[in-house]
Amino acid sequence: MNPRKRTLVLATAVAALAITAPAQAGATTSPRTGFEQTGGARWTSQPEEQQLLATVDKASDRVSVSRIGTTKQGRPVQLVRIGEHRTASTVLLICSQHGDEPSGREACLTKIRDLAYAKDEATRRFLARTTLLVVPTANPDGRAADTRGNSDGIDINRDHLALQTAEARAMAAVVRDRKPDVIYDLHEYGATPKYYDKDLFDLWPRNLNTAPAVHDEAETLSEGYVRPAANASGYTTGTYGIWTDPVTGDPIKQTAGDGQERILRNMSGVKHALGLLIESRVDPGTPAEEADPALNNRRRRDSQLTALGGLFRFTGERLGKIEAATSAARVAGFRDTGPIYVGGADNDPAEPAEIIQDPPCGYRLTADQFAAYKDELALHGITVRRTGDGAYVSLRQSERALVALLLDARAPYHLTEGAPDTSC
Repeated sequence: MNPRKRTLVLATAVAALAITAPAQAGATTSPRTGFEQTGGARWTSQPEEQQLLATVDKASDRVSVSRIGTTKQGRPVQLVRIGEHRTASTVLLICSQHGDEPSGREACLTKIRDLAYAKDEATRRFLARTTLLVVPTANPDGRAADTRGNSDGIDINRDHLALQTAEARAMAAVVRDRKPDVIYDLHEYGATPKYYDKDLFDLWPRNLNTAPAVHDEAETLSEGYVRPAANASGYTTGTYGIWTDPVTGDPIKQTAGDGQERILRNMSGVKHALGLLIESRVDPGTPAEEADPALNNRRRRDSQLTALGGLFRFTGERLGKIEAATSAARVAGFRDTGPIYVGGADNDPAEPAEIIQDPPCGYRLTADQFAAYKDELALHGITVRRTGDGAYVSLRQSERALVALLLDARAPYHLTEGAPDTSC
């Protein structure tokens, strides 16, 4: 088979796994989202989502739905687990952290339903090796109000360090307890024509505390799998946060994508998971989409689904490399060596003041500090030893860099200033 034909066959297989038609999964019994029922004319409502999840939970042994949190307005934050047994890898999808970015949520609901009912061999192989976890609506109050933030106006995707919101706390607990190898975060963006208007943008963790092998695998996920899958289906792709010259394609301006640890994409890397942010374009890209909002909505959702196909192929083909990268990163902190970065990014070298070249042995907290932040430390999976006058947090643990980001006065978003211990 010549290389071009092999590429087309592979793209077709990826697309089949990405968008499993309800007819293939048993159209007479499988439920449809509100989005599907209206041909994309409106987004799936919360009651429709709850009904769909309850139906697939009851109908499929490979699906379980649990509540992992409750919003301020009383809505459930739910986790869907899709898999038949313990597997070698775990992938976590976080859908619509921003309530006014609904296409990722629609892609997640569609994928949950399709994987629940599908009987094809490709799906069986995928689920035999990978457990898929999905938070279908990470910001239920924001989705109900069609707002970026939650009901308190807080941007959840700037709260993955401080954990002030019920929504971010729920996600942190999932990451701590399930230890996903990949965290895939679905969003949308507004275009700036000519310079910044691809169908899909994506970006890996830029935070410099991300282990090199984890960083490289995340970049491979983007450039070797997600973008090619989208391109094969006719969608344009690029790097999130980078404006490019419309003639040469050269980068001319960076508008986002820094190393902030409080963003989920970056926190994923700090916590030793392959993170990837994916953003579909909200704005119509053609006159036909301009004239028909439902057509534009379908393109927004379908582009996300094709990108998911690239993610699933990546986990199938690079399982060993993924496992090796995340496993090595999780034990590296126990060696307690090397600098810790409180600034910079993979495309922006840290300044000397942003590098803790000789980190302390740990940080001492007063009794009041420990009482104020013990819950957040626990949600992050930080090991803490109680002492007579407070608590001691050693750097010799898996989340070594995160300890400094939380407790060192030099870290820009630190929770509290622990007293450095240099007695080791």
